[in-house]
Amino acid sequence: MSYTIEEIAREVGGTAAGNTGMSVSGCAEPADCNAEQLALAMKPAFAKALPEGKARAAMLWADADWQELGLEAAILVPRPRVAMAGLTAMMDPGQGYPRGVDASAMVDPSAKLGRDVTIGPMAYVGPDVEIGDGTVIGPQCYVGMGSTIGPDSFLHATARIMARVRIGARFVAQPGSVIGSDGLSFVTPEESTVEQARATLGEEVTAQGQSWIRIHSLGSVVIGDDVEIGSNSCVDSGTIRPTQIGNGCKIDNLCHVAHNVRIGNDCLFAALVGVAGSTTVGNNVILGGQVGVTDNTSIGDNVVAGGGTKILNKIPAGRVILGYPGIKMDTHLEIYKAQRRLPRLLQDIAELQKAVFKTGQKD
Repeated sequence: MSYTIEEIAREVGGTAAGNTGMSVSGCAEPADCNAEQLALAMKPAFAKALPEGKARAAMLWADADWQELGLEAAILVPRPRVAMAGLTAMMDPGQGYPRGVDASAMVDPSAKLGRDVTIGPMAYVGPDVEIGDGTVIGPQCYVGMGSTIGPDSFLHATARIMARVRIGARFVAQPGSVIGSDGLSFVTPEESTVEQARATLGEEVTAQGQSWIRIHSLGSVVIGDDVEIGSNSCVDSGTIRPTQIGNGCKIDNLCHVAHNVRIGNDCLFAALVGVAGSTTVGNNVILGGQVGVTDNTSIGDNVVAGGGTKILNKIPAGRVILGYPGIKMDTHLEIYKAQRRLPRLLQDIAELQKAVFKTGQKD
């Protein structure tokens, strides 16, 4: 599918310049771009690579001199990455799933399918499931009993939605994601070593080894609108009340949201984030890669946690944190700088000690 420069500019909120009727059939980085593609050179540093390719048109920063760059046409955008969102949506060819319900799919007779629903090969849709208009259930997906999925959602191949999960509109589940798995809820007949360790904060434990008894997960999961869950990420069911994820949240691959967790709106979690049970996360919280959050704590609105941070206590709203344990980022950086100076400091102290001891011997 091809678009004119004018059509793309209108869609992404940019300004078309030069031969605005020129058509392009794709996009590429400047050095790899051919004559039928739109080069993405939205910073001066990227534009330096334009001569290495064959681009005739490019998407550029707002005040770029496109003619000086030797282009026939350009799209000038004020906020390049926002423009990228619109451009990539236009150019995305999709997964190519055939429309309609595949003959090999298993759909329970009690399931309610909206208009224009697609269900791919070998997918399963269980009893009393409700699927909204325009939703795509990819190949080998599973949608469990009594679950609800809102309109215009997209379950990529092998996504799993377990029983009684409720999901809003425009949900995206990447391959291998699991929503509504059982939480890690177990107990021992008598007081366990874990309970003693938590109570004493480090004293030697004396409890005897015991077998674990399962506490069943009855609460399932509730997810708002415009949520995306990455590949092989898991959201566990709540024990009694549901685990909750608010509107607009984006969760990367290989993340884990444990039972009873409550996540606000428009949060962003990078890969390998783990949030332990019964923790509350506010709105617009950003957790970098490999951030870990302890159980039964809270994170305020607009918190930003740098990659690898371990959150072991309550974090107030608006704080930027880093480290293990997570503390204010500027404080952590000062501590890190001080640690780097320690070898030299110890060397200086050793030299001073030698000087003092030599002086004492002479006296």
